[in-house]
Amino acid sequence: MIVTLIVAAEVAFWVLLGLGLATRYLLRLRTLNTVLLVGLPVVDLTLFALTVLDLRGGSAVSWTHALAASYAGFSIGYGPSVVRWADGRFQHRYAGGPKPPRSPKYGPERTRHEWRIAGRTAVSAGVTLSLITLLVTLSAGAAHFSDFTGWYVKLGTAAVINAIVAGCYSHWPKEPPAGAIVENGHVVGWKVPQSR
Repeated sequence: MIVTLIVAAEVAFWVLLGLGLATRYLLRLRTLNTVLLVGLPVVDLTLFALTVLDLRGGSAVSWTHALAASYAGFSIGYGPSVVRWADGRFQHRYAGGPKPPRSPKYGPERTRHEWRIAGRTAVSAGVTLSLITLLVTLSAGAAHFSDFTGWYVKLGTAAVINAIVAGCYSHWPKEPPAGAIVENGHVVGWKVPQSR
């Protein structure tokens, strides 16, 4: 049942996001757009509440319960950036907006980009682990910390690895190819060699 709920939540997320962007850029209905986008975290809260009810109803604890918590954690950590990504592309495609910028590849811009990813991963992992802990507390004895030990290790490891990658970019920034002209972390041209 939980897997079905997770799939339904994922579908609901993209449907609400698509409808929200359509009402904003195609129908120019700002209030309805706001209502639809506010529905995005409501989907996550509903999924988590149903997960708790499933455990309290006597279901055996499984990895799917932790997956439901991680879905909500991912939405909180990465959700705003996903909405901005979709908004930029929708605005460009349907409302004449500028082409969305690509992720930077070089220099300090790339380093900042990596730290943003590390930050989102840390928030996502922290929220997920907090929700799993809350799941244990609210499950009326159905779940125990030992049931989810692997999730604590995996998510903690993911956050640490992302921080190490970002730290490596801080100490060894990715340099552009020789002769490249770089703006905002992207190659925009090439230096013409001086003739002798």
